[in-house]
Amino acid sequence: MKFFTTFAAVIALMNGSAIAAEECAVPPSLLSSDTGLPRVSGEIKNKHRLDISVVGTGSSTLPGPDGASFAYPARLTEALRQLLPGDEIKVVVHVQSRQTTADMTAGMKKILSADKPALVIWQAGTFDAVSGIEPDEFSVSLDAGVDKIVAAGADVDLLNMQYSPRTEPLLNVSAYADVMRWVAQQHGTLLFDRLAIMRYWNDEGAFDLYAATKKSDMARRVHDCIGRALASQIVDAARLTP
Repeated sequence: MKFFTTFAAVIALMNGSAIAAEECAVPPSLLSSDTGLPRVSGEIKNKHRLDISVVGTGSSTLPGPDGASFAYPARLTEALRQLLPGDEIKVVVHVQSRQTTADMTAGMKKILSADKPALVIWQAGTFDAVSGIEPDEFSVSLDAGVDKIVAAGADVDLLNMQYSPRTEPLLNVSAYADVMRWVAQQHGTLLFDRLAIMRYWNDEGAFDLYAATKKSDMARRVHDCIGRALASQIVDAARLTP
């Protein structure tokens, strides 16, 4: 299968160890999509360049002075450079903690005007759930934000919330994940189902996401795997050959 080959290539290029491959393994059903990325494809084929804007909240970064270099946007950048040698890859990160989707939508026009991205990866939903924003209100804000991105001529990849078995009984995010899937379907955009992927890793024993730890090693490994999976999804959806 083409998608499986693409994802295997990411792992092989970035880390040839069997342990890394097992940790980062994702079923093709959780990543493959019929949705394309025409702007990404055009930019790579015609300009050999890809500009990406990552818009998100606290779960798009890691704490510490060097946290950004280990977070998934940085790992995505590295994975894409490995998969698309000779093409210029630029990822600009707009991350601010405690922002609702409505807040991010309000600032989207400024980001799009400054970055002129071919692709916007938009992580949303987590703080809306924490803040008790109603799913219907969340849907309106997300829909309006996607409209702005599409109107600016960029492709969209919606990235939903993290999975945490420790907080799952206390914070029900399933309704917000459903909204993101519905909005992606309505607009014909990609969805990166981080929630389902991390649940799969936890259930398969690749990562023990229930264990409480102050060490950053596991968080860095999870972000590394997220970056790799995102890269393979983008390359596959844009019909690019790694």
